Amino acid sequence: MSTIPAMIANQSTVIKVSLLIPTLDQSGAEKQLSLLATSLPKEEFEVQVIALTRGGPYETLLREHNIPVTILKKRFKFDPLAYRALKKTIQQQQPDILHTWLFAANSYGRMAVKRLSKTRKTPKVIVSERCVDSWKSKWQHNVDRRLLPQTSLLVGNSQSVVDFYQEQGVPQSILRVVPNGIPIPAIANTETTRKELFQQYDIPADAQLMAFVGRLARQKRIEDLLWTLQLLRQMNEKIILLLIGEGPERAKLEQLAHKYTVTPNVRFLGHRPDVKELFPLFDLFLLASDFEGQSNSVMEAMSYGIPVIASDIPPNRELVVHGETGFLTSVGDCTGYAQYAERILADPQLASDLGTAARKKMQQDFSIAKMTAGYAALYREVLA
Repeated sequence: MSTIPAMIANQSTVIKVSLLIPTLDQSGAEKQLSLLATSLPKEEFEVQVIALTRGGPYETLLREHNIPVTILKKRFKFDPLAYRALKKTIQQQQPDILHTWLFAANSYGRMAVKRLSKTRKTPKVIVSERCVDSWKSKWQHNVDRRLLPQTSLLVGNSQSVVDFYQEQGVPQSILRVVPNGIPIPAIANTETTRKELFQQYDIPADAQLMAFVGRLARQKRIEDLLWTLQLLRQMNEKIILLLIGEGPERAKLEQLAHKYTVTPNVRFLGHRPDVKELFPLFDLFLLASDFEGQSNSVMEAMSYGIPVIASDIPPNRELVVHGETGFLTSVGDCTGYAQYAERILADPQLASDLGTAARKKMQQDFSIAKMTAGYAALYREVLA
């Protein structure tokens, strides 16, 4: 990666930044955008947020911080009305920088800037890619390549994401890495929450809790977690697996739980707005994905001092240090997940040591302040 050049010492004017994203749903990219928008120093940056399709839980947070939010109500994959509304919004806001997040916003944003009248102010465009997007089809990669001339910088939230896009033809000179940031929570008394959760879901008082938090989607390979549970319960019937989140795979996973005869040991909690209160209750966190960007749920678990077992893919290696903050095992290796889980759950001192190291890593390397400073530096760079 090229180094960031020396910045302008005395910035005389406020930098206007418009952040564009498809929705403000309660997901990882939306969370990072909201953390950034509410953390950038107001004396240097004036921030506005544009959502292509709809608002969501993070819209409330942004408005509470007096950050203007515009919802364009996009209806179709390509919606001419939303596209025109976006061009008009950019012309009205006249940002110095348009910072786009995720494929739809990355495409709409760059196309809109390309079509803006040359007589009007044209913003620099920073594109955020959040995942090793192996799901993208050929036409989507073609769109990305055709819009490279409108791209000042492409930012990944992990080195793995940046490496992936370099392989797709993005010049190294415009690639940057800014890791996700995460608030480091205080460790609170959880006795009341634990009692309520156990009563609500009929969990035995002496149960040990493994958890997954995220979208119930194919890439997460949650069926591997169910089979891991089947292996584990042969040794320890006290283990309960919590699956927190919704998604297209839920019905299939409920059927698999029955097929694998682990239904008594699984709880589907669905979407929980109070999930932050549940993290401290977990004895272990699991992520079996075959591809990721930088997992916010893994980072949250680590910030609470919860040991993690994750699939051994490059983005997870940037978070989980094998044998130090958790364990990594090959994608699809249910026996490996089960062996490491049994080891952690049977050894409270090992679990404590892993959790302490995990929390320390989040504090040192993945703070909100560090993430915000990284993006602020990029904003100054493209305008220098």
